[in-house]
Order: sequence, then structure tokens, then C-alpha cells
Amino acid sequence: MSQDVLTTETNRRQLQQIIAGLSDGVILLELDQTIVWANDAALAMHGVSRISELGANAREYARRFALRYRNNHPVATDNYPINRVARGETFSDVLVEVTPTADEERTWVHNVRSMVLADSAGAPESLVLIMDDVTEWASAEQRFEKTFNANPAPAVICRLSDLRYIKVNSGFLDMTGYARDQVIGVSTYELDVLEGAEKKDLAIERLREHTTIPQMQAELKLADGSSKQVIVAGQPLELNDEDCMLFSFVDMEPRHKAEVALRQSEERFAKAFRLTPVPTLVCGAGDQVVIDVNEAFLDTLAYPSEDVLGKTLAEIDFIHDQGDRTRLFAALEKTGRLDRIDVRIRKKDAQLIDCAICADTVSIQDNPCYLLVLMDITERKRTELELVAAIEEVMQDASWFSRTLIEKLANVKSANSPKLPSVSFTDLTARERDVLELICEGLADKEIAARLKLAPNTVRNHVATVYSKLDVHSRSEAIVWARARGLFSGSGRSRGQR
Repeated sequence: MSQDVLTTETNRRQLQQIIAGLSDGVILLELDQTIVWANDAALAMHGVSRISELGANAREYARRFALRYRNNHPVATDNYPINRVARGETFSDVLVEVTPTADEERTWVHNVRSMVLADSAGAPESLVLIMDDVTEWASAEQRFEKTFNANPAPAVICRLSDLRYIKVNSGFLDMTGYARDQVIGVSTYELDVLEGAEKKDLAIERLREHTTIPQMQAELKLADGSSKQVIVAGQPLELNDEDCMLFSFVDMEPRHKAEVALRQSEERFAKAFRLTPVPTLVCGAGDQVVIDVNEAFLDTLAYPSEDVLGKTLAEIDFIHDQGDRTRLFAALEKTGRLDRIDVRIRKKDAQLIDCAICADTVSIQDNPCYLLVLMDITERKRTELELVAAIEEVMQDASWFSRTLIEKLANVKSANSPKLPSVSFTDLTARERDVLELICEGLADKEIAARLKLAPNTVRNHVATVYSKLDVHSRSEAIVWARARGLFSGSGRSRGQR
């Protein structure tokens, strides 16, 4: 054996001893592409335990392992690192995904570089592949990539060394109308995301210092040449061992449109509120503090605005019957709205007027409020009372009326006269119900006494109690009360019916 061969073998054994314990994977090849040696780290990075499992040469290696670039494109066989080094190429930082063809569920990511060892004369003698297992790093980067791309908030990542954008997500592209290749590789001077920023000097200073850029309004240029108002913020991060800045954005357009729509809606409401000739009031749902009233309310009730605004309804005390006020707001709290409830209203000068109140729940600056509309029905009530008085005059002797006529007369008073819920028919005793039924049949007290076999004084006492419980003051009002609730529809005719 010649001295040169001995020297070569000695050098190779020494090289193998040096690299055997390295964490980097190392594969040695002959000039004819034969794989002659690999350390344990290289074997582990391919999921094998023996060098023969790598393949005898570069051709067999390509059959046993499928390589893909990080963009998921397959690596052509001629461009496998093992083939490139066999051609004498030297390269560094080639990232490839390595998958055994016999087990496609297993994949590693290798960062590969090459060396060509020369003899003393400078001629190529051995070929070396050196690889790092960067699978965990690649997995973390992949998770970041997925998270970044899936984030609906528009965002771009700028490399701070040259101020060029290296990543952009779909949210940014959708918001601005740019294509991906119109952003990636472009500098911040060409696409200035801080253009028109309200604190641009501060933002540029923070960008130079590689520190957080606080949220601020800015004007972002769009692909079509127009611009959009946004909120922009910057967060420093390290990506692929490089200092970067993550810019994230909030599109102000939807919020601006919503604010404009809300303002227009509020303006329309305010105009309608002011101009309506019907007295209208807005108060808080919880505390019943008056927030606003219109001119019609002040004119009708003769109140100055300072006596109303900021006061509670209890303090103003313009609803004559405190029980009506309590029932009105209890019903509002339960149902959220009321339709035409008759109440008596006290004006500033203590004069009483009859009103029908409609109420609904509205939201003002996200606070629940009650909108009360008061319709003056004093004249209508006066007309009704005059009609009822005439009916009562006629019904002084109702024994000769037919029951149908009595019902029609009773219904005249009940028309268009809604009441707040008060007493129920079940609040009457059994005897009081009998008395009310006979009143509705048109019987006088003496006839009721005879029908029920009671003393006339006892009947009169029962009638007075029924009037008191029903809050009525005459037989016709009692009939109206009963008919409005559909009571005694099947009652027999009165004795005097003709």
C-alpha cells in the first residue's frame, strides 16, 4: 500500500473519530457518490440505525427518501443535496423536509451544507454533507405561520435590517386590495404603513429603537390609489433569528360607517322627538330620571324645563294617581311596552287632564330608557261622561230594557277606554259576584233581594262593596266593567225583559 493511500486512510479515520460524537449529522461520500460513512446523528435524522439503510449511493438514497422544500414543492432528484455535493458543489443553509418513502408519516426538517475535502495536491478527495435537525424550529415556525395567516386582523411583518416586508396575511391583502407579491420584498419607503400617522415621529423613533409602537390612527394607502383610515400598532419580534416588527391594523371604515349611521339615526329621532305635537318624555328605565322632554310636553303641562329635566317622575308627580304610576311602570318593567293606558295627568297649575299613555323601551347611549307619549283625551272623556250620564238618566228604571239594549248601552262607555290592570273578578266574594251578575241583567235592588232571598239593606251593602272593589260609581259603570271582561255572557234575561 502506497504512502499516499495510508495517509488518506489515516486522515479519514481521524476525521471519523472527530465527528462521530457531534450533534450535527455528517455523511461522507466517495467521488463516485458511494456513501461510505455516517455518524449516529445523521442516522437518527433519517430514522435508521445502520448506514446501509441510507442506501449504497446517492441514487439509492433518492429512492429511499423523498425531499421537499419548505414551500411544499418536491425537490428534483438532481437537486438533492447528496447529488449536488457529488457534483462538487458547495452550498449552505439548504432547508429540506426529509420523508422515508416507506413511512410517509415521519418527516424531519434538515438544514444542510456541504464540504469538498481535497488532498495535498488540491484535488477533491472526499465529499461531506453536514446537517442540522431543525424539525422543532420548523414546527414552531409553521405554527406561527398558520396562526399569522389565520388571524383575521390585517398584519404585515417587516425585517428591521433592511425595512422590507417578509410576511403578509390575508386580512391585510383583503383590506388593501394588494396582491401578495406587491407586498413581499417591498420596503417601507414604497409602502408606508405609518403614512399619515397621528404620532409618526414617535412611531419612527420606536421603529429605529426596535421597541413597541403604540396604537395610533394612520392613513393607509390602498392598491387602487385611495386611502383608508386605520388604527396601526407595532410589536417587535424575532423571526428566523432576525429582528422584525409586526404591524397590525384595525379597519376604521366599518366603525366609522356605524358611527355615522348611529348619528344619523339619533338625529332623526331627535328631530321627530322635538317636532311631534304630542307631549313626549324620555326617562331612565331604572331610576325614572327625566332625560329629555319636548316642547309639546312643556306647553301642555305648563312646566318650565328646569322643573322637569334631571328630576325623577316621583319628584315631578304629574301622574295624579300614585297607584296608576306604580302599576304603569310595573307593567313597563314586565313587558317593555304599553299601548294606550288611560291616566289622569296633573298640570303645573294643578289642573287635571285625561291622557292615554303609550310607552316603549329605547336604548340611548347603551342605557335602557322609557319613551312615554301622552295623548290628551280630555275632550273625548268629557263627551263620554256626558254620554254615560245620559245613559244613566235613561237607565234609572232599566227594568223595561231588553238585555241586548243594556249591553249595547254598556259597551258605549267601554269603547276606547283602556285601563291599567287593577281588580280581578276573583277578588269578589261569591255573593258579590251573584249581585254583580243580577245588576248586569238589569235588576233593581229590590228585585235582586227577592231573587237572592236577602234583605234590601243587605243587597244595598253588597252593591256598595262591589262598587268600591271595582272602582265604579254607578250601575252602568259596573255593567261596563263586567262586559269589558266578557263576564255573564250567558246570563238569562231580566224579569222585566220584553
